[in-house]
Amino acid sequence: MNRDKYRWSGTDLLHKLADLPHELWHWFKGKAHSVQHEEPLLAAAHRIELNRPSLDALKRRYAWKLSLAGKDGAASAEAWDEAAVSPWERQLTARLAAERDAHNRNNLTRTTAYLRMYREHPELHWAFLAHMVSRNGGWSMTDLRGEFLPYLLSEDQREWVFRFLERANALIFRDAYPQLLLYEASLRHRRPLFHLLPAFGVSRFMRPLWEHFWERRESALLTVGLIINEQQHIEERVVRNASFLQQVVDTFFFQAQSLLQLNQVVFPYRYAADCRLAGLILESFSSLRERIEVGKSLYAILFGIPAVHEGAVRFACERRHTGSRADYWPQLFASVRHGPPVKRGQLQEKLDGLRLKPGAAPLYSPGLAEAWPDRPIAPTEPGDWFTDIAVLGYLSSIPAPFSFEMTQANGFGLKKIEMTVLAGDLLV
Repeated sequence: MNRDKYRWSGTDLLHKLADLPHELWHWFKGKAHSVQHEEPLLAAAHRIELNRPSLDALKRRYAWKLSLAGKDGAASAEAWDEAAVSPWERQLTARLAAERDAHNRNNLTRTTAYLRMYREHPELHWAFLAHMVSRNGGWSMTDLRGEFLPYLLSEDQREWVFRFLERANALIFRDAYPQLLLYEASLRHRRPLFHLLPAFGVSRFMRPLWEHFWERRESALLTVGLIINEQQHIEERVVRNASFLQQVVDTFFFQAQSLLQLNQVVFPYRYAADCRLAGLILESFSSLRERIEVGKSLYAILFGIPAVHEGAVRFACERRHTGSRADYWPQLFASVRHGPPVKRGQLQEKLDGLRLKPGAAPLYSPGLAEAWPDRPIAPTEPGDWFTDIAVLGYLSSIPAPFSFEMTQANGFGLKKIEMTVLAGDLLV
């Protein structure tokens, strides 16, 4: 392969900048194709409805729960009195905790566990949403060792971003998965066992939701409740953690991703013979409200658009999660590097829209096992976030999506990252 063919000079950069209107025209053309593709799929989309009487009943239970906690106990998790439960219940919680920890080794094991839970219990919509979002977490982790980010971030910066992603992924699983396991155990023993939730440090917010779900099987209400709970769960422990704020959230790189609209959550889905991407852009990860509302919108995309849901389930069942972006776009990415890493000053332009330039090697996207070794999971910091009934305002119906196609936007995001790397390479 003639590597010099793809090298950039200062003159090349000026020419590339002059070509921006042309590239933007191609982007707008691609966007028009996306809109055309969306129209028939959106016509079949439906609103995610939450039952109003159920919401009113839950709000009364929550008000009672918070009144029992009182001001002094408002920040403490619901008490777990091991002596008050039977020996069988103590054995059950110990077994479920061991199962949780066995699956909490890394992003791959967590993501697989979520899918297993959904396939066996499809009424647990949140489990499939968590599976697809967790795939995105794994891709973000391996990007740190992939084609572009090693040229933009130092080893220390990449280590901090990985810790941030891994901590959030692990804490959500540690909190949510035993809830799913307890529901599974309740089905097996034909009686609700949600009084055991405090054994796992679960917020008092969740027990009324699970008890209501046991009675009514309202999947949407439970899913929205879990979205709220898990984002609240990581707010102080991860997003507002002083070290992560300084080393990740408040850094130029992290803020620039929002500015350039690169915080994309994508759901690969099979449609005809293609693997397309549905999803949306998270403008500000540091905003709790936005994370919750985006989570609800992602739920509406994944379960409110039949073609996306069917195609995403098909993709998830066909493609084992490895952490490599080659899982969904093998025409652009490869989990094995083709040749040694290229040194600064010798980088090449590879992307031509959603294709590789002739002769260009695939973008390197390693599997998670090759990118990051397993890390021990530190214990969850104690405390219960649920101290204010105002949070119940998030429990609301979700409008049908008005847009969801991310295939072209994801390709355009890749191009923006490549151009940033190549422009920086000229300074070397």
